Amino acid sequence: MRRRLALTAAVAALATTLAATPTLAQQGGEQVLNLYSARHYQTDEALYDGFTRATGIRINRLDGDDNGILSRLKSEGAASPADVVLLVDAARLWRAEQDGLFQPVRSATLEQRIPSTLRSDDAGQGPQWFGISTRARVIVYDKARLQPAQVDTYAKLADPALKGLLCTRSGSHPYNLSLFGSMLERNGPEVTEQWLRGLVANMARPPKGGDTDQIRAVASGECGVAITNSYYLARLMRSSKPEDRTVVERVGVVFPDQAGAGTHVNVAGMAMARHAKNRDAALRFMEYLAGDAAQIYFADGNNEWPAVPAVQTKNPALMALGDFRREAVPVSAIGRNQVAVQQMLDRVGYR
Repeated sequence: MRRRLALTAAVAALATTLAATPTLAQQGGEQVLNLYSARHYQTDEALYDGFTRATGIRINRLDGDDNGILSRLKSEGAASPADVVLLVDAARLWRAEQDGLFQPVRSATLEQRIPSTLRSDDAGQGPQWFGISTRARVIVYDKARLQPAQVDTYAKLADPALKGLLCTRSGSHPYNLSLFGSMLERNGPEVTEQWLRGLVANMARPPKGGDTDQIRAVASGECGVAITNSYYLARLMRSSKPEDRTVVERVGVVFPDQAGAGTHVNVAGMAMARHAKNRDAALRFMEYLAGDAAQIYFADGNNEWPAVPAVQTKNPALMALGDFRREAVPVSAIGRNQVAVQQMLDRVGYR
């Protein structure tokens, strides 16, 4: 508890002073990196410490949610001290790129290690953002009420046989916008909108809560089936709390569309801020996050899969979930589709 309070106080102080942080030259030669991060995982602390030990570059970090960080970058404009930005979800990364908050990065290391499907489009100057970890949008179901074959595709979630059984968080949450954007890219607007209409018809209750809430609602019997990001389930699988173990025992999980297009995969990503003052340090940090040690840490610390395909994890929860077929839809296309998806959600009444 004392450590949490100390971290909270430090973040609060940083939030009020970071805008005035001196640049490298102003600090008499001390190397610094100003990081704006929406990754609210305390497990990332060791990553930042490791970078400083390895390079001597001190990190000033501002934590916040994605919307708060993006709003801050817009308001600060060219005066922003941000060098690197970490965001969660392809839809948010795409939106920030469209708003002109990032700059292109040309790095042979990043382009070799991060697959093209997990980074933004290259307009000739280099991608503007890169995935650093991945998570799957999986389906959890009540093992006492349903069989895996009834929920083994995203399409089946709109089957009238599941009427009154489906639970999700808000349709407009970026995690769902990205999934729905993937479905639009795969199936086209007419099929996707009809599918969304079917999801609304099958709701057990109005959308609410986060992904963990959906898993717990299935375990409690409030819902029969739900959608969640994989790392929320993995957290429960690794928990030592009896109540979490009970939840895990009561639900089943499937990776959808294994006989078809594959399971939707989203990213947490990094970008160099448009007005970065410490570009060399920023590039070193981005390449560090694509290195083997950092990639393994994302897997072990927050139950995400590495973005670098060659990196293997021994995370027990991820190993228990097993390997699966991933969709081939580029995450940049998923982001582009979010405006059209939101319009569909409004038409079908998906709150």
